[in-house]
Amino acid sequence: MLSHATARDWLIPYADGMLAADERRRIDGHIVGCRACAAELREVRELNLLLVTLPPAPATSVAPFWLKLQAVLPQRRTLRIPNFVGYRRAGLACAVALVAVLATAATAFAAPSALPDNPLYPVKLIEEDVHLALTPANDRLTVQLQLAGERLREAQVMAANHKPRLAESSLRAYTIIVDDAAVSLKSPATLQATKDALHALRAKLGAVERENANRDDDVAAIKQLVATAVDALDRIEQQESATAPTLTVGEQATPDPTPAAPPKPTPRATPTDDGDRHGRD
Repeated sequence: MLSHATARDWLIPYADGMLAADERRRIDGHIVGCRACAAELREVRELNLLLVTLPPAPATSVAPFWLKLQAVLPQRRTLRIPNFVGYRRAGLACAVALVAVLATAATAFAAPSALPDNPLYPVKLIEEDVHLALTPANDRLTVQLQLAGERLREAQVMAANHKPRLAESSLRAYTIIVDDAAVSLKSPATLQATKDALHALRAKLGAVERENANRDDDVAAIKQLVATAVDALDRIEQQESATAPTLTVGEQATPDPTPAAPPKPTPRATPTDDGDRHGRD
């Protein structure tokens, strides 16, 4: 059943003949029982007839009307837009600088763990050179031994990843670092710490050799470099043994003998009066 509100909405399309046949039948059934909708439908039809009988409106020019309206309206103020070109350039420069700073910081944090096959590896080497240059002379040997150990770690990883050329490059860099530290190794400030560091380097050289031996194509150049490095460590340790201070037991001081007391003189016997008398008799 069609509701009254829907029927009222459909009256104008119904009068204009725009409804479908089933919708028209529903409106017809509603109008029969609804006087209000029937009266409104008559008004709609009368309005349609009136609109049809009206003469067409004369053509009106818009230009005169618009000119009169402009004369009445207030004068339009010119809106001055500030020039933001300078601000844009400054903002762009700040953004570029910020991006550069962030990129540099990210590179600095990522570079220490970079390997020879990483694009950040040159940055790592530069950071190491700067750090070594700023290190005091007393701590320079410690830093050099740490860098030597890092080169051996890189060589081990490169050998395990089947990159023999990069492994050879790391081993040659290790040799250069040890040669530079040779003078300091002759008289280290901390003997025990230096021995421990050399022992760790020897262990890492063994790890590089094992990784190289595990390859199907054992690289002779890596094997030769490792052997040369081991010989260099042997010579360094022999020099340390030769120059190591020995414990000298000093001579115990012997106390001076106590001087003997001089002998006391023996008193001579004094003759008595009786003896004298017997002698005279």
